[in-house]
Amino acid sequence: MTSTHSPLAARKLAFVALRDIDKGAFADVALERNLRKVTLSPADRRLATELIYGIVRRQRTLDTLIDQLGKRRADQQPADLRRILHLGFYQLRYLEHVPDHAVVDTTVQLAKHQQLGKLSGVVNGMLRQYIRLQATGDDPLQLPIDKASALGILHSYPDWIVEAWQQLVPATEVASLCEWFNQVPKTDLRVNRLRTTVDQVVEVLIAHGLAASPQGTNPDGIRIVGPTGNIRQLPGYDEGWWMVQDSSAQLVSYLVDPQPGETIIDACAAPGGKTTHLAELMGDHGRVLGCDRTSSRLNKIRQNAKRLKLTSIETIMGDSREHPEFKGIADRVLLDVPCSGLGTLHRHADARWRQTPDSITNLTTLQRELLDSAVDWVKPNGVIIYSTCTLHPDENQTLIQSFLNAHPNWTIQPPVPNSPIFPFATEQGWATVWPHKQDMDGFFMVKLQHSAS
Repeated sequence: MTSTHSPLAARKLAFVALRDIDKGAFADVALERNLRKVTLSPADRRLATELIYGIVRRQRTLDTLIDQLGKRRADQQPADLRRILHLGFYQLRYLEHVPDHAVVDTTVQLAKHQQLGKLSGVVNGMLRQYIRLQATGDDPLQLPIDKASALGILHSYPDWIVEAWQQLVPATEVASLCEWFNQVPKTDLRVNRLRTTVDQVVEVLIAHGLAASPQGTNPDGIRIVGPTGNIRQLPGYDEGWWMVQDSSAQLVSYLVDPQPGETIIDACAAPGGKTTHLAELMGDHGRVLGCDRTSSRLNKIRQNAKRLKLTSIETIMGDSREHPEFKGIADRVLLDVPCSGLGTLHRHADARWRQTPDSITNLTTLQRELLDSAVDWVKPNGVIIYSTCTLHPDENQTLIQSFLNAHPNWTIQPPVPNSPIFPFATEQGWATVWPHKQDMDGFFMVKLQHSAS
């Protein structure tokens, strides 16, 4: 393995990873693939990670700077030049610890290293133009009058995502929501209450040198702020004391409220975060059926259940729209459906560019088919908990309202009034986690009650 520690090391790695992303690779895959090829100092690893994820998140803003400061639009630039300009502009705009002269010097060097010839002069000129404009006190980035487009350019989102959020939250909050999703994600753990306690895990994590604390009103949650290192090497991992799971995802299992001895179906279960949480909440007494379409993903459920020392979980392979053997067997069904992931954009840097209005339409079709299938699985007076990690109304409120209109024997069962776990639930029973308010991943969840009559 090659050891690389020059000032260009992190920038070179980021450039190569960005080139892979342009060829279709996911950001996290491109980062890990290229990190394995070289040995970087911890500081260079952090910088490379920041550059890759940050540039992918801020892509629209950076392209707009190229459009406004260059002689050719970003989409008309050579691909390598565009990514090198992204590297330069990102550091100038978002990284305060890198001096301007160092940004210009390393970015121009990178252009020369990539044999861009005279285009290295273009890089030098555009970056210095940005610095001059910034020195006047004005933002070099010029925004349009249209509110959605202005927010989309400033915070780097497609207009259609901003417009969807404008339907759901007050106009004064949309910018805060956009800003929240551009921050570096925190790490949340869910403590296995059958093996240990939150206080015990917090104590050992702090002794390990981490900034760990109980997570708000979440009974089993812990939040770690800052780098964690290799998760598998943290105290308690091998002992099955905890599992990585965002706090909002943990809330879903509390809404399911499984009871010992019941049969619970987790229809879209892999990798098993909610499946294992359900088993823990039941005291590991009963049946939790974890379903998925692929054996590799089911294997992740089994691995997690084994590490957490849970025995009530059974894995079942197949499309959850095609399980006639489930008819009438479940006390409760968790339907955490495949979705656009617009509530986890800080964790998945490229999701905002991969999803489209058309993909939302395709997803809502699948979500409705899954919900219609799950109706037949519950016993009389049973419940279905529908959840997504998205904040798009078509996948959430609109879909559920359409379902209720077509199924008059189903109603929303709101969370317990004044519940400390669900203080944000509405009177109608919608439970939407808004990241800029609750400081956790965006989630939507609702409990649907079947009436036997």
